[in-house]
Amino acid sequence: MIAKVSIIMGSTSDLPIMENAAKILDEFEIPFEINALSAHRTPQQAIDFSKNAHDRGIRVIIAGAGGAAHLPGIVAALTPVPVIGVPIKSSNSLDGWDSILSILQMPSGIPVATVAIDGAKNAGILAAEILAVADEEILEKVKTFKAKLEDKIVKANNDLSKIKYKNKVN
Repeated sequence: MIAKVSIIMGSTSDLPIMENAAKILDEFEIPFEINALSAHRTPQQAIDFSKNAHDRGIRVIIAGAGGAAHLPGIVAALTPVPVIGVPIKSSNSLDGWDSILSILQMPSGIPVATVAIDGAKNAGILAAEILAVADEEILEKVKTFKAKLEDKIVKANNDLSKIKYKNKVN
């Protein structure tokens, strides 16, 4: 099995957040790899990874980063593969705002799709949706996932309708 998605993070301290992307990719049965890779501490490895990702079969990269959040940008600069940035509220961040602003403010020509602070689950879902454009099997899994979200709200409204209040009209 060849990985289609690569989940990368600056260090394993980001794993509690980034594993949410891994869990959703598992749910969609999408093969992935997961590695620590630092734009600052292992710059040559980041360059090599980025330049070779597509040739290795990677079709989407999910890059988590805290603080200055350089990892998603450097990877996006060096690969033709779509990059999804996950800003992480890390021990050295300003409540994650430095990370999100760093990832959002990529220069023209270097796009990085960006999810919410600590939003790795949404990054996994977005990766599945990107792959679903060319893969009917993944598309059906995405549709099923979205239908379950709808079912959850329908059930919630049914439960709410059973709650009685003196002035409640529904």
